Amino acid sequence: MAPINTRLPKGMRDFLPHEVLKREYVFGVITDVFQTFGFEPIATPALEMLDTLLGKSGEEADKLIFHAQHPGGKEELALRYDLTVPLARYVAMHENDLSMPFRRYHIAPVWRGDRPQKGRYREFYQCDVDVVGVASMAADAEIVSLLTTALRRLGFADFTVHINNRKILNGIGIYAGVPEAQLGDLYRSIDKLDKIGLDGVKKELGASGIADDVIGRMLDLLQYREDGLAALGSVRDQLRGIPIAQEGITEIEQMVDHLDAMGVDQFTVDLAMVRGLGYYTGPVYETMITKPDNLGSVTGGGRYDGLIGLFRKESMPTTGSSLGIERIIDLMDLLNLYPPEITGTVVQVLVSVFEEGTQGASLALANELRAAGIRTEAYMNPRRAIGKQVQYADRKGAQVVAFLGPDEIQAGRVKFKRLRDGHEVEAARTEAAQTVRALLG
Repeated sequence: MAPINTRLPKGMRDFLPHEVLKREYVFGVITDVFQTFGFEPIATPALEMLDTLLGKSGEEADKLIFHAQHPGGKEELALRYDLTVPLARYVAMHENDLSMPFRRYHIAPVWRGDRPQKGRYREFYQCDVDVVGVASMAADAEIVSLLTTALRRLGFADFTVHINNRKILNGIGIYAGVPEAQLGDLYRSIDKLDKIGLDGVKKELGASGIADDVIGRMLDLLQYREDGLAALGSVRDQLRGIPIAQEGITEIEQMVDHLDAMGVDQFTVDLAMVRGLGYYTGPVYETMITKPDNLGSVTGGGRYDGLIGLFRKESMPTTGSSLGIERIIDLMDLLNLYPPEITGTVVQVLVSVFEEGTQGASLALANELRAAGIRTEAYMNPRRAIGKQVQYADRKGAQVVAFLGPDEIQAGRVKFKRLRDGHEVEAARTEAAQTVRALLG
C-alpha cells in the first residue's frame, strides 16, 4: 500500500517544537499585558452560524468566509473570519452574566479563504482586546496605551500608532461631494495611499466615476496627513458646517488628551489611515513599525459602536484592537528580539543512562529534578553510547546533561556537564537540584 500523501491544504501550517515555543512566549507576554490592564479571557467556538458572520465586515470579507457543512446537517455554518463578530454575538447572548463595562481578550485561530502567499495564511491566530460599554474616548486611548506597552514588552522600540476617525473620513467625503454610494470606493482608494501615492489615488477614484473636482477637494484635505495633529484646527475650519466631521475631530482631540495623561507618545494623527472593515464607526488606529522601513502594520483596530446592536435591540459602545500576532512573531525572528532563554526545547536537563541496570536510578534522578521544578528528560535507550546521548541533548537544545553511572550510584553522587561551555561539576545526589540551578544560572 502506497503511503498517504502528506501535503497540507494551501495556507495551512505545521509548527515544529521550537516554533511553538516562540509562539507561546509571545502569547504569554501579551496575555500578561492584557491581564495587567484588567482584561478578562473568553473563548468562542471555531464554527458560527453563517448568518452570524455574513454582512458584518463588508463585501470583501464575506467573499473570504469558509463555509462549513456536515453531512445531512440543516444548519448553515461557517468558520469564524475574525474574533470581533463572534464577540458581538457573545455579548448579546451572555450580557446578563457579564459585568458592564466588559473588558475581554481572546487569542485563537481564525480562517479566511484568501489567496495564500508569504505572510498571509488561510488559518492564523488573532489576538484581540476590546472594551464593551464605554462611550468615552478614554477606552480608545487605553487600548492604544495597552498596544504600545505590549510591543515594548516584546522588544519593539521603533513604531508609531496612526490614529484617525471614520467620522472625519465621512466628513471629507461629504465636503468633497462624494456620493454616499461611492464612499466605499473612497475608503478603499485612500487606504492604498502609501502604496500608490496621491496620483494613484486620484487615478483610481477617477476610474470609479468620481468627478475630478470632487477628487481635488478631497486630496486638498489629505495633504494634512503628515502633520495631522497640528493640522486638526485647520481641518476643523475647512469642515465647518459638517457635524459628523466636527464630532470626529473632537473625539480625536479627547483621545489625544487621554494619551498624554497616560504618557503615551508613540502616536500620530493620520487623516489618510482608513482600516478596511465596514463596521468601524469612530476612532481607528493602526501601528506601523518605523525601523527597519517597510515592515508594515502590526496592530489594527477601532471603535465599532453599531455591531453589537445587530444581535440585540440596542447597540453598545465598543472599541478594541487586534495585534497581528503572526507578523509580530515573524518580525521578532527577523529583528532577533527573542530572549536567549527561548531555546528549541522545553528540556533543561537530560539524564543519561549508562546501561539497563542503571535505568531505574536515572529515572529516579529525573523525577527528583522534576519535583524541584526543573524540566527534565530521562533518556530511554540504555544501549546507545553516552556520546550519542550527549549529541542528542546538544542537538535538541538541552542545557545540562546528568551522568549517573554505577560508580556515581554507589558513591551517592552525580556528574553534570553544561553544554554551552563544557563546564563539568560533580555533586552529592542530595544536592543535585541545587547544582543544576547553579549551572542553568
